[in-house]
Amino acid sequence: MNNCAGRSLFTIHFPLPPFTSPAPMSQYSHRFSFAPSSRGEVGEGVGYVNPPGWSADLKQEELLEDPKDQVEITPSLPQVGNRKTQLSAAIIIPIWIALSSAVILYNKYLYTNLAYSYPVFITAYHLGCAALGTRILRATTNLLDGLDKIEMTRELYLRSILPIGVLFSGSLILSNTAYLTLSVSFIQMLKAFTPVAILLISAAFKLQVLNSRLILIVLLISTGCVLAAYGELYFEMFGFICQVSAVAFESSRLVMIQILLQGLKMDPLVSLYYYAPVCAIINAFFIPFTEGFAPFRHFLRVGPLIMLSNAAVAFGLNVAAVFLIGVAGGLVLTLAGIFKDILLISSSCIFFGSPITRIQIFGYSLALVGLMAYKTSSSK
Repeated sequence: MNNCAGRSLFTIHFPLPPFTSPAPMSQYSHRFSFAPSSRGEVGEGVGYVNPPGWSADLKQEELLEDPKDQVEITPSLPQVGNRKTQLSAAIIIPIWIALSSAVILYNKYLYTNLAYSYPVFITAYHLGCAALGTRILRATTNLLDGLDKIEMTRELYLRSILPIGVLFSGSLILSNTAYLTLSVSFIQMLKAFTPVAILLISAAFKLQVLNSRLILIVLLISTGCVLAAYGELYFEMFGFICQVSAVAFESSRLVMIQILLQGLKMDPLVSLYYYAPVCAIINAFFIPFTEGFAPFRHFLRVGPLIMLSNAAVAFGLNVAAVFLIGVAGGLVLTLAGIFKDILLISSSCIFFGSPITRIQIFGYSLALVGLMAYKTSSSK
């Protein structure tokens, strides 16, 4: 238990050591080489469906693999065995899968069944609860002891955390907006394109050289996603653009973490501790212009219990992610993520009546084969 008496729950301290400007991008190219490694993901945003918190010293193949949410990628994190209670992989993996799936299905239930279609407010609400929750955990537990190893200066916060937080906010808002018009199953299929987006963005920044094997994998995953989109019976252009844009924002965020936060190791909760406040403020700023006061008027109609439990499930996913990355290897996380996505697609069909065509099944299968081909080739 941390002794945090007298600590303000809402204060971010900025130590005195000066900020060192990031090295030129060319010096990072070796970090994105196509070499053996391990990987896995976190859920969607604030436990959404994709957790935050990737280590800034990840190799490129680690960045690409996804179990996600939220596309879920396994970061290189500090050892937590001597700081946090270790849970068996057989226990924590099912918990993580259940929470990750529950967050997505719960949000879809709010939007569709309860007609609470305010994704910007929901995102800001989750992030606000996450900001409060991480500070309570900081004061009462040792789950955020990783903060003690990070020298967060004001300059580092403004130059790195803030721009990454903007990308994070954009990803969450766009992804949640897509759920208003697209099925859960179709969105999960589109998220399979995230590794391709990361590769292309990395290549654009000259951080990754695309060899023939990577190009084949890119084509395989891309073909699968195109077939999945082509086979969608209830295709809606606005939702499709939102989800594709969300993938672009999330992929850019993960690449920027490598560039701007080199050497900093943050697990999902530590990342959330820094990102949640700024993201909540950014999202809240857009509420009056996009959704007005309707979310507040309808809040009581939905019920405080529903809203609080929704935020609790989202925050619980981030806590589960901390334990998950300490007990499971990259391949296990990748397989767990694939199983979770298949479970989500099946659940969407059962609970929301989302139809799936044979073309979509074939296309999504191609995308999964591409993901596994990438994983196995990078592990040799």
